[in-house]
Amino acid sequence: MMELDRSSEVIRPKDDRARLVKQMAADLGFNFCGISKAEFLEEEAPRLEEWLNRGYQGQMKYLENHFDKRLDPRLLVPGAKSVISLLYNYYPAADLARENGLHIAKYAYGEDYHFVIKDKLKIFLNRLREKIGDLDGRAFVDSAPVHERAWAQKSGLGWVGKNSLLLNRQMGSFFFLAELIVDLELEPDGPVKDYCGTCTACMDACPTEAIPEPYVVDGSKCISYFTIELKEEIPDAMKGKFENWIFGCDICQDVCPWNRFTQPHREPRFAPPEELGTMTKREWIELTEDVFEKLFRKSPVKRTRFEGLKRNIRFALKK
Repeated sequence: MMELDRSSEVIRPKDDRARLVKQMAADLGFNFCGISKAEFLEEEAPRLEEWLNRGYQGQMKYLENHFDKRLDPRLLVPGAKSVISLLYNYYPAADLARENGLHIAKYAYGEDYHFVIKDKLKIFLNRLREKIGDLDGRAFVDSAPVHERAWAQKSGLGWVGKNSLLLNRQMGSFFFLAELIVDLELEPDGPVKDYCGTCTACMDACPTEAIPEPYVVDGSKCISYFTIELKEEIPDAMKGKFENWIFGCDICQDVCPWNRFTQPHREPRFAPPEELGTMTKREWIELTEDVFEKLFRKSPVKRTRFEGLKRNIRFALKK
């Protein structure tokens, strides 16, 4: 059955519209695009509730808010019919984590991804409206109660691995997730199977034992939590376990076999400042607020503020 397109100029079935959406995503530099029906995430509800009941969110109290909205996109966009999930590569050409230095997570090398990807999503929505006509929709990139990994998995972009990150067979896990929730009916994609098998590399490598069981991460024990989310002093029990990470952590991704297939991104705005690539441990220790502001002016690292990063540096070097 053919449906009248909203522009009333083009007759287009919903699978043709899905192809149009995916071509637009590719044109904007997104590596993968998948579509799922906007509906209540029935299977995820008990999992999320159990995770919260265990206290694995630590002091990230915002994760306890808007429980229903995290599970039903129609509460975020009334009349929503489709969730468009997108992957955007951030794997750098050079890994700046070195044995003689201190490390920040690869996603934070360049400009804050919230701004980079949100800009693209705005263009995406505008182009959709130009081609299809009036539609209601919202763009999301880690900025609202959207269960990103669940939607990406549901739309066939990958599977949730034992480290709780989305894994993609072609590009591993070094990518950002983003969504468009729209009141446009599109042909949905189906999920893919889990390819983790018997591998436990991520679980075995985590120095703080933040992965107590497969597919479950205790967020309150993750190095990323301690170095980004926790605003008070880091517990002494974690002393000597940070392996020189001072902002975020890539350990469970670095050891994942699927990241053998990762290729460098092509996003100029994710390129690190030249000075960041040559930072020695001594320079990190002697970091001044002026240098901090220069290096991380548009970076996610600004979330810690200068004193927070200095706290992380001091803690990472404790023996």
